[in-house]
Amino acid sequence: MPTKIALAGNPNSGKTTLFNALTGSNQYVGNWPGVTIEKKEGKLRSDTYKDITIVDLPGIYSLSPYTLEEVIARDYLITENPDAIINIVDGTNLERNLYLTTQLAELGIPMVVAVNMMDIVEKNGDRINLDKLSEKLGCPVIGISALRKAGITEAAEKAAELANKKVPMTPKHRFSDELEHAIESIEGLLGDRVEDKNKRWTAIKVFERDIKIMERLDLDDSLKERIENIIDGCETDMDDDSESIITNERYLYISSIIKDCYRRKSNKKMTTSDKIDRIVTNRWLALPIFALAMFAVYYLAVTTVGTWMTDWTNDVLFGEIIPPAMESFLDSIGTAPWLQSLILDGIIAGVGAVLGFIPQMLVLFLALALLEDCGYMARVAFIMDRIFRKFGLSGKSFIPMLIGTGCGVPGIMASRTIENERDRRMTIMVTTFIPCGAKLPVIALISGALFNGAWWVAPSAYFVGIAAIIFSGIILKKTRMFSGDPAPFVMELPPYHRPVAGNVLRSMWERGWSFIKKAGTIILLSTIVVWFASSFGIVDGRIVMVDDVNDGFLSKIGGAIAPVFAPLGWGQWQATVATITGLVAKENVVSTLGILYGFAEVAEDGFEIWGLLASSFTVLSAYSFLVFNLLCAPCFAAIGAIRREMNNTKWTLFAIGYQTLFAYAVSLSIYQLGMLFTGNGFGIGTAAAILIVALFLYLLMRPYRERPIEAASVQASM
Repeated sequence: MPTKIALAGNPNSGKTTLFNALTGSNQYVGNWPGVTIEKKEGKLRSDTYKDITIVDLPGIYSLSPYTLEEVIARDYLITENPDAIINIVDGTNLERNLYLTTQLAELGIPMVVAVNMMDIVEKNGDRINLDKLSEKLGCPVIGISALRKAGITEAAEKAAELANKKVPMTPKHRFSDELEHAIESIEGLLGDRVEDKNKRWTAIKVFERDIKIMERLDLDDSLKERIENIIDGCETDMDDDSESIITNERYLYISSIIKDCYRRKSNKKMTTSDKIDRIVTNRWLALPIFALAMFAVYYLAVTTVGTWMTDWTNDVLFGEIIPPAMESFLDSIGTAPWLQSLILDGIIAGVGAVLGFIPQMLVLFLALALLEDCGYMARVAFIMDRIFRKFGLSGKSFIPMLIGTGCGVPGIMASRTIENERDRRMTIMVTTFIPCGAKLPVIALISGALFNGAWWVAPSAYFVGIAAIIFSGIILKKTRMFSGDPAPFVMELPPYHRPVAGNVLRSMWERGWSFIKKAGTIILLSTIVVWFASSFGIVDGRIVMVDDVNDGFLSKIGGAIAPVFAPLGWGQWQATVATITGLVAKENVVSTLGILYGFAEVAEDGFEIWGLLASSFTVLSAYSFLVFNLLCAPCFAAIGAIRREMNNTKWTLFAIGYQTLFAYAVSLSIYQLGMLFTGNGFGIGTAAAILIVALFLYLLMRPYRERPIEAASVQASM
């Protein structure tokens, strides 16, 4: 059996940086049993200790069951029984981080406290007496800098040493006499129902009336009554509720530790992070800076650096090199015409069209990883909280959206951290409005092929998503289902630091590789289906291969549906089919258009036949097409995630229906009003667009009504 060491700590304490440094490339990712929150494990890189597995627990502030992450972390620690714990603590925010430490110590599992960011502590002129802190906590305390990889090997090997010795940890701290008496009495009543090493922690959770622990113990009514009498008596003596009593006692203990072990520099000079934050999080400058940062990200990825590489990939690699070479090879071995068409017009045209945009995606992921690793994106959540709160969402809602820039599925799953059920459901509904990595090829295609690489198209796609979220928040919060105050948002801002090349490149590659794998599986299968449906049709009562895609099955199916999208400006069957296949995976929009417009073919002048695509759209219809595909129902994988998180079919259908209708209304308004303003006359579509805009304005401006009491029953019935 391999030795397992759990890595536990607060969010933004440097836990992920430490995990990556300890395990390097020896990592594997899965899901926690029964849930879809990511589970990371990795083999410790050590010359001294072999077969050591590091388990990266979700970032948590406590072991109370307030969020799914906290439930997962403590269930793992209690049921999986790891051999040791490395508790990573932010040395620049010692008091707040030690709250979790006191809870971990009570589990009885051997533990090493790794005080991170010691380089910053020393730079600030502060002093932490690690030896005295170790004495107070009753476990080894080691100063580290996960960013600079200082002390991390010592901390990991110390944890491995404790794991091998298998000596349970005995916490040194004690509460007040009244509270200790109550806890000891509960321990006595629990008897042999709980292991000795976990008995104190369990007794404390029972004192706090922890529902999940009480359910697990399954005590009889008589014993529950005796325990309740003990708790009631202590609450009366200490004049507070049981949970607050424990919290206050912990902080009294932590304050005594800080007093003895921590010395702050007397002069309160502003840190570099504080100076930067005075500008970056300024009430008036924060939003323009954020807008400028995201504009720069998309400008680099889609309009400049990313495009230079993508143009070569599309025009040369998948234009002049691979298709002709593959065609010559297939001719030389006498490949059947249908198989040659499948490979050239289906697989290379479809998958190649998508893979051609990988350079742009990698540049986007690289830029986002840089912003995340330096600490800026944590500030964005704080900045957006000010805005979102005014529109019915909290800053917590921006975290899933931030994660959703890579992929909508983990973004949707990240909504689990939102305790308020109304806010959580609303966040799930609007998270996919943010352009994910899969939508970037669509943005790049529209920007390049239809707008001649205009600099404003890609950034505007991001801000269309933000606007859709804000407008949706205002509208939905005024309904009975979602009314009520948004959940409070508390987040610690990590100090700014130079991005670590390894972390940034790893983040970029993980996101990029996920996209490449999808191109080799889901998109490949989809392109084969699209190729078959477009290349075969019924002639004289027989299914045969057709010369013109307009005679294929796909054309007939798309033609039947196309009138639905005609008011949006793109009633061609090709665009309709591309939008529908985008439900399987958003990249399919590009791969489908690649097949239908002959991406694998090369014109005599060497240019790709994306010009055919451009001739099928106007500027207005192209932007309408882009907006609809950005805002409509997400891919099947994301829809599945919505179903799991909503855990209710009606709510899932409501979410998908809202997204699609919202996308249709916005796209219709863009196209029809654009046609009106450019002098193309007034019609039924224009009248519909004006009515939609009027309805939007009414929903946005109508007064907010307090949520009636009976609304809860409405919510429960959905």
